[in-house]
Amino acid sequence: MKNFRFYICIIFLFSYAVKAQDTIQYNNPFSEARYHYFLKTILLFNEYLDTENGSYNTTQLRFLYPIGNKAWNLRFDLPLISANTTSVNKTSIGDVSAGISYIPYMENHNAIAVRARVVSNAASDPAFGSGKWVFIPTVFYGRYLKSKKYLWIASLEYQKSFAGDSNRNDINTTAFENVILWFFGKNWIGADAAFRYNNTAKGFQNNAFLEFGRKITPDNLVYIHPSVAFGGQKTYNYGLEVGILILF
Repeated sequence: MKNFRFYICIIFLFSYAVKAQDTIQYNNPFSEARYHYFLKTILLFNEYLDTENGSYNTTQLRFLYPIGNKAWNLRFDLPLISANTTSVNKTSIGDVSAGISYIPYMENHNAIAVRARVVSNAASDPAFGSGKWVFIPTVFYGRYLKSKKYLWIASLEYQKSFAGDSNRNDINTTAFENVILWFFGKNWIGADAAFRYNNTAKGFQNNAFLEFGRKITPDNLVYIHPSVAFGGQKTYNYGLEVGILILF
């Protein structure tokens, strides 16, 4: 009888674990394709930024890899940067970064995730990097609205340099960001506002964007989003990003 109860408990716990894993993958704000934590993802995007001194173009490859029970996620970024300014006209590798995310809390309509990311001082040209090693902890809160027709994701991020070129400015920035996504059919529209305070420059470096995306196949998505910067210490005027996501 004791053995029978033991086996019943094991079966119950196993069933609960399977249910939890199903929940984390399919009924979670972070399971939406634009923010997919639970499938291996390749993101390739190109971002053009217009500044007061010229333009910068970043072509970036990002790889997301879920691990464990898929509540964990690894991220790697490789940027290729081109500049067309009065002082720089060239293309070079930027600062490579890596991070790990974890989802400690999840329900059908709510979820919390945390991420720790390190940006290396790896740029092959000083003009294309910060000259610093930067640690970036972030916490995310996701919530479905209006019967899962809309998705709201808020994030609070802190960027702090901890090593690197002593002649370059330290990085000490706090960012609070909110994005609302509206899903309809194979399409989505997003609106985002990010408020960043640069404690080194003693000013705001905010930006906002609209995003238009579409599933072109069940596993491939494309998006485009124009953006505009605002604030006393803004780093650019306007930008345009175009990307493709491959889920597998």
